[in-house]
Amino acid sequence: MKTTKKYGKKIDLALSTWVKLARAYSSFDKKSSESIKEFGLTQPQFAVIEVIGHLGPLKIGELCDKMLVTGGNMTLVLDNIEKLGYIERVPSREDRRAINIQLTPAGQKLFEEVFVKHAENITQFMSVLNATEQKNLGDLLKKLGTALKKKK
Repeated sequence: MKTTKKYGKKIDLALSTWVKLARAYSSFDKKSSESIKEFGLTQPQFAVIEVIGHLGPLKIGELCDKMLVTGGNMTLVLDNIEKLGYIERVPSREDRRAINIQLTPAGQKLFEEVFVKHAENITQFMSVLNATEQKNLGDLLKKLGTALKKKK
């Protein structure tokens, strides 16, 4: 028995699309989290290692920008990764007030081992869509994200 209240075609379509997007994201995020846990990391820890593994040493603010997060709990995340021996804090040569976060040799080895496995898992999750569908979905999500950023 369908009990969804109707608000008009335009609103109903927008709401239905939003629900589908949210559910798909939630399902994808859950699968991704499960995959990352297999590496003994949390999602934020994995994200730090992934970003630094791809981009090299970054200041904490730059790292937050790349991860699309605020700095609220970044210090704790970095402390925990540092305790695991995967990152180190190094004073910046350009700015004595700044600290760069970089991978240790153990962190670099971990990145090289787990990122490919993670990428393979993501590829498997996305395989329900063919290449054209993945490209179209990516284009549509980018369009949506860009439009929403402009509507401040």
